[in-house]
Order: sequence, then C-alpha cells, then structure tokens
Amino acid sequence: MFRLYCVIIGYFFGCFQTAYFLGRLKNIDIREHGSKNSGATNAKRVLGQKAWIITLVCDILKSIIAYLICYYIFKDKNNLLAGVYGGFGAILGHDFPFFLGFKGGKGIATSMGLILIFNWKLLSILLFCGIIAIFITHKISVGSLVGTLGLIFCLPFIFFKYKLEIFLIFVIISIIAFICHKKNIERLINHKEPNSF
Repeated sequence: MFRLYCVIIGYFFGCFQTAYFLGRLKNIDIREHGSKNSGATNAKRVLGQKAWIITLVCDILKSIIAYLICYYIFKDKNNLLAGVYGGFGAILGHDFPFFLGFKGGKGIATSMGLILIFNWKLLSILLFCGIIAIFITHKISVGSLVGTLGLIFCLPFIFFKYKLEIFLIFVIISIIAFICHKKNIERLINHKEPNSF
C-alpha cells in the first residue's frame, strides 16, 4: 500500500507546472505556443533563457523532493523503493497534470532529478551522451531521446544491482519518455524538427 501513497505524494509535486505558471505571469499560456507543452525546452523557446533555467531547476527538484519525502516517511519499509516510487509519481504528475487536462511536459528534467538522487553516476553517463548529441544536432529533443536510449542500455545494470521492481519502474519511465516525444520523433524523421539554438 505504501507504493500507492508514494506515487500519489510524488504526483502532486509533479503537478506543479513551473513553465505554465511562469507563462501566466506574462499573460501567456505556454500550451498555446511553440511545441505547446509545459516543459523546460518550450519554456526556453517561448519565455526565454531565464524561464528555461528556472523551469529546468524546478522540474529536477520536483522528483528529488518527492523521492526524499517518501524515502524518509516510509523508512520502516523499503525506503529506496519508496523513494523511487515517489520520483516516478512526480514524473507522472509532470507529464499528466490533472488541472491542465493531463497535458504537461515530457518528463525529461523530472526524470533527471530521480536518476540524480537514485544514482548520480548513472545520470552523469546519460547527461554526457545527451549533451554530445545536442551539440552535434543543435536539437534538445535529440539529446533527450539519446539520454533515454542510454537509460535503456543501462537497464541491465539496474536489473542486476537493484530489485526487479525498480528495474520495471525505469522501463516504464523510458517508455513514457518515448511516447511523450512521439511528435518530435515524427518531425525528426521528416526533417522538420527545429534547431533549439
């Protein structure tokens, strides 16, 4: 039962849509501009560099805070598992916020936060791959997809070092990331994905 509680706790943290609220301060509904999602990349495109940095940091922190809260609340259970479920809930809340019709961001920054606190060495590998891809292609979406592919290749490491349940959670996170990037993938295939810088 603690698993459900952790997902719910994380979900409500994830529902805090930083880019959406920053846009509202400027009387802009970010969901009506750019890629029409409320993630960090679209915040940069629509609201500028400062909004991008604020959104990126806040979106990363959402899953970290959810992880820590669940980790310590359920320390009498499997607290590592509780933390991962909390971070997973934050990703779900970020991607599918109930108050915005379940249309949020794509979950990359929030996933980064969970991986950072779960295993920072794993995140450093994924960031390295993603950043190289971004500098080569000038497309943040490509970096996000490469980082997600990197996570998939690292899944055997998670499988052998941690519980099967944690492995399955990261499998689901990877699948959700690809689903949320469906339009980006289509544009990349058709050579219509715009450069990010």
